[in-house]
Amino acid sequence: MAIRKLKPNTPAQRFMSVFDFEEITKKKPIRKLTKSLKKTGGRNNLGRITSRRRGGGHKRRYRLVDFKRNKFDIEATVMSIEYDPNRTSRIALIEYTDGDKSYIIAPEKLKIGSKIISSFSNQLPFDVGNAMPIGKIPDGMLIHNIEFKPGKGAQIARSAGSYARIMASEGGYVTIKLPSGEMRMILDRCLATIGSVGNKSHENIVIGKAGRSRWLGKRPKVRGVAMNPVDHPHGGGEGKTSGGRHPVSPTGVPAKGFKTRKKNKHSNKYIVSRRK
Repeated sequence: MAIRKLKPNTPAQRFMSVFDFEEITKKKPIRKLTKSLKKTGGRNNLGRITSRRRGGGHKRRYRLVDFKRNKFDIEATVMSIEYDPNRTSRIALIEYTDGDKSYIIAPEKLKIGSKIISSFSNQLPFDVGNAMPIGKIPDGMLIHNIEFKPGKGAQIARSAGSYARIMASEGGYVTIKLPSGEMRMILDRCLATIGSVGNKSHENIVIGKAGRSRWLGKRPKVRGVAMNPVDHPHGGGEGKTSGGRHPVSPTGVPAKGFKTRKKNKHSNKYIVSRRK
C-alpha cells in the first residue's frame, strides 16, 4: 500500500498525497451486501444541529461488514480486497463453502485465495484472519475486531493499522493492551480476529486542500472567539480577545484536560490502567 505524492501543479497539490490503491482488486461492491446511506448533516429528528461541522460529502453506499463472525466452523475463501468509503481500513469479500458471501475488515497480509475460518469451540491455527474466543489466543499475539460483550460484534481495534496485544489471562478474563495504551480486561468468551488491521499507511495521507475535506463531508471549523456571545461562550468582546476565560465547548463543558467519563461507570472495574 504505497502512497503517491502529486506534482505541485497547484499550491494545493504541493504537499498532497493519495493512495495508489494497488492492493484493491475489485472496484464495485456486491449490491446485495450494501444499503443506502442517508445523510443527516449533523441534524437530529427535530432538524437541530447536534453534531457540528458535518454536511455535504460524496454520495456513498454502506457496505454491510460482518463484525460478528458467527458463521462457525465453515471455511471461507478471500475473493477480493475492496475500498470502503465509510472507514479507513480496506474490506475483504469472502465466500464460504456453502456459497454465502460477506464482507470483513481486511487484516494486514491477507491475500486473495487465503482460507479463513471462525470457531467458538474448536481450536484453530493462529493464522491471520481467523476468529476465535480471546481466551484461546496465546499471550503476546496481535488481535483486532474485538468484542466487548459475547455475541454483540466487534467494537475495538477496527480502524486502519490498529491492533491490540494480549498481555495475560486469569479468572475468566483476558487483559489486553489497546491502541490508546489503555490496559483492560475482556471476557475470555469474546471473539477476536488474529492479526492487525491493514492499510497502515493511512496515517501518512496529507489531505492537501479544503475541497478534499468537503468530499468527506467535513465542513469548515469557525473559532469560538470569532463568534458573538449568543453563539459561543468565547464570543464577543471589544476588539480581538482570546476568550477571557478557560476554554470550553459551545455548551460550556471545559476543554483541554477535563475528564468527561462518569466516575461510577459500570465498566470502570475492567480498566487496569488508563490511557496515557
